[in-house]
Order: sequence, then C-alpha cells, then structure tokens
Amino acid sequence: MSTNEYGGAHDEVRVETPEPGVALVRLNRPEATNALSLSLQARLSEVFTALSDDPDIRAIVLTGGEQVFAAGGDIKSMSDVGPIDIMRRHTERVWAPIERCPKPIVAAVCGYAFGGGAELAMHCDIIIAGTNASFAQPEIRIGIMPGIGGTQRLVRAVGKFNAMRILLTGKPVRAEEAQAMGLVSQVVADDQVIPEAIAMAKWIAAMPPLAAMQIKEVVLAGVDASLEAALMLERKANQLLFATRDQKEGMQAFIEKRKPSFEGR
Repeated sequence: MSTNEYGGAHDEVRVETPEPGVALVRLNRPEATNALSLSLQARLSEVFTALSDDPDIRAIVLTGGEQVFAAGGDIKSMSDVGPIDIMRRHTERVWAPIERCPKPIVAAVCGYAFGGGAELAMHCDIIIAGTNASFAQPEIRIGIMPGIGGTQRLVRAVGKFNAMRILLTGKPVRAEEAQAMGLVSQVVADDQVIPEAIAMAKWIAAMPPLAAMQIKEVVLAGVDASLEAALMLERKANQLLFATRDQKEGMQAFIEKRKPSFEGR
C-alpha cells in the first residue's frame, strides 16, 4: 500500500504506512482546523472501507496532525439547512465504515477535538492524547446537540454525570481530566502523541490479527448486551480462535521460547 493508493498529498485525508501493517490516516484540512466537511467525511468513509479490506493492514492510527485533531462539523454547511436536508445526508452511513472497522484504531489527539472531532475520536478503540489536548461537545452553544454518537458514546465512556456536564455546558475538558474520567487511554507529551500512537499500533499489528478482530468485535457487541449474553459471545469467539493457525503458532512459540510469526490464518 502506498499513499497514492488512497489519495495524494493534497487530498483531505492522507494515508501513510509508517510501519509494516500500520496505516496512518491523517485529516488534511489545516486551513480549516480539520473541520469535518461533507467531502472530508466522504473521504474518511472511502479510506476506512479500503483499509478494512486491506489484508496488509492490521492496525490504524487516526490523527489530525501535530496541532489540532478536528474542530468539529463544518458550521457553514449547516447554518441554512433544514431537518430534511440533514436527514438526507445520512451521516450514519458515512461514518459506518469507521464504526464497523474490524481492525483496531488508535486515535492520536493533539490540540482540540471538539464536536464531531470528539465524536470521531470516540469511534476509535484507544485514544492517546497530548498534554495540551482538549475534548468538548459544544453543540449546545449553537442550538443543536451531538448527532454522530456524542451523547451515547460519551455516557458509555465516562458515565452519566460527567457526560451531562460536558454536553450541557459545552465546556472543554483537558487531557488529564479526560483520562481520569475514562475518555482517554494515555496522556503523553504533545510531540510524542503520534510516535506513541504509531508504536502502539505497531505492537498491536504484531499480534495475531484474527484474535485482535475477535476481541474488538466481542467488546463492542458485549457493551450493550446482558452479562450472560456477553460472556457467551466471549466463549464462542475464544473457541473459534482455536481453529486458527495463529493459535497453534502462538502456543508453540511460547513453548519453544521463540518469537511467534502470525499470519492472520
């Protein structure tokens, strides 16, 4: 895979492969603080569809760059439209390839992730934030509310009372507080965010990919299931992995005290 396969340097979404098995997806609208225009959202959808089907990619890093993750939705494109126009945009379909991506996604958040930017980060599986990063759902300040999962994913991540404060005040939360409430996985120095995210994705990419995909699928499916149903899903997925070559390789390598080589089979 090369950058050109998914779009050139001037595309609104750039894709690189900094390490074997790792895709680095970078939002590329610096002149608009990576505001999520309709065209940028469409490109993200296309890119994640392609990455999901790419057998050479085992983990994905999503970032907006070293200065800002994403400023949120493109307000100019929404200010004069009506409810039917918004409905016809079908954002749930546009964001589905990210939501349903079977591969682990690490968000690398520098600067602010506001509105749709925070919702985009919450579509990921791990969030690494810089010390000066901040998160907010400021939609209430312009008379609307989150519409891409901000109310639902946030309350599941941080609980009702923290979520209500963020949603009803529109005020930003700094990275350390976000980590304390469970929204952020790890906080590092700003200049280490992307390198740390790539390093984590590289580590995950070296794991057996079928096991990684099953873990992600079971965790996400089990969140809203009863404990009994979720445990059943876990058992079935674990049983299934005993049919893989990677399970045999992993256990044999452990016994032989050598480094395993996982093929995703």
